[in-house]
Amino acid sequence: MKKILFIVCLLPLEVLWAQTKPDRELKMNLNDSGTHYLKATFTGQIWARYNESNPGTTVFGYEKNNTFDIGLRRVRAQFFGKVHDKVFVYTQVGINNYTSINARKPSIFFHDVLAEYYVTPKSLQMGMGLTAWTGFSRFASPAVASIMGYDAPLFAQATNDATDQFLRKFSMYAKGKLGKLDYRVIVSTPMAAQNSTVIKSISLNSDFSFRPARLQTGGYIMYQFFDQESNLTPYMAGTYLGKKKVLNIGIGAQYQPDAMWHWNNTLQKDTVSENMFNWAADVFYDVPVGKKGGALSVYATYMQMGFGKNYVRNIGAMNPADGTLPGSINFNGAGSAYPMVGTGSIVYGQAGFLLPKNVLGDKCGQLMPYVMVMHSNFDRLKQGLNTFDAGLNYFIDGHKAKLSLDYQNRPVVSATTLKEYTRKNMVVLQFQVAI
Repeated sequence: MKKILFIVCLLPLEVLWAQTKPDRELKMNLNDSGTHYLKATFTGQIWARYNESNPGTTVFGYEKNNTFDIGLRRVRAQFFGKVHDKVFVYTQVGINNYTSINARKPSIFFHDVLAEYYVTPKSLQMGMGLTAWTGFSRFASPAVASIMGYDAPLFAQATNDATDQFLRKFSMYAKGKLGKLDYRVIVSTPMAAQNSTVIKSISLNSDFSFRPARLQTGGYIMYQFFDQESNLTPYMAGTYLGKKKVLNIGIGAQYQPDAMWHWNNTLQKDTVSENMFNWAADVFYDVPVGKKGGALSVYATYMQMGFGKNYVRNIGAMNPADGTLPGSINFNGAGSAYPMVGTGSIVYGQAGFLLPKNVLGDKCGQLMPYVMVMHSNFDRLKQGLNTFDAGLNYFIDGHKAKLSLDYQNRPVVSATTLKEYTRKNMVVLQFQVAI
């Protein structure tokens, strides 16, 4: 393995090192001191994936027991900066989940557009716009270019594309640092549920209401014991690769009155409204180990989600399939989806160890094996579910150029018994370039 990776280091990929050194960035100063500036970044994440399909999966009506696909998981460009001593602006554009079965020529859209006013330099900033400033846990707003595994824990983005746009909402927020305490509080206008493609029509089981949405409130606070993390943007790092010593404990919540609805019975079909209330507690530990570039990264969270009676949502990131056979007893749905969000609880943990630089040689990058485990107990299902990931990152140049190989084993639930009746596997190779 070491010889193979040494050969890889001799390939033209090493050009990336010359072009993306840590002291270089795409920045334009707007004044002589550099305190007013504009920056630009770019991130691309490309997937090659083999997936064992959930039973009964179809692609354009044809049954597919397994799939192999290549796609663009994320393509993002950020433009942001201080345009005044007290004014910060941030925008992000891009696409997500573009595969061979999607419509061609996808439209690039705005993920974020916000303006922020510095009331004080550290303790209070306030802003508004289309933004990822949100509760209720660390990875409700993940910094996707620095995630430890092949993908972020998507269940933390609890309303993703239901009443928001890939976790972003139209919001007003306040954030800042009070000593070692980092906080964010948010008021949002949720996006119309009837414009979402992931919400089902009203039934006996809860889903998002089509009535005009009431305001959503949320927040997240964390105590930072050691090094301080940046809160310039809402996005929180997955791992610092030994560049910081971080131990944070956080807690957050998200609330929206009358966000959900369902029928109380099939005869009268009286509509019952329910509140959405989610809360989470988590801990993040990311520290250098030894004197040769090793690092340990650990994250754990407990989430209690309240979406009303029997709410469950199946999610398959960049799903390689689009349908299931009529009469299928598979509860998960098509392709790679499985129950990821729902009324109930989730316990999740991830851990990785960055091997020292001398394992491969100083000029040949670093390896980081990792594991991720999710255990969920959703009210509608008759048993708890476990999803396992194990992977290996090869950091060619830190997060700027890396390869990630991930193996996932997931549960498949029966629609008749609401219990796990089989398991399926997925293997993903991701190539990330970030400038």
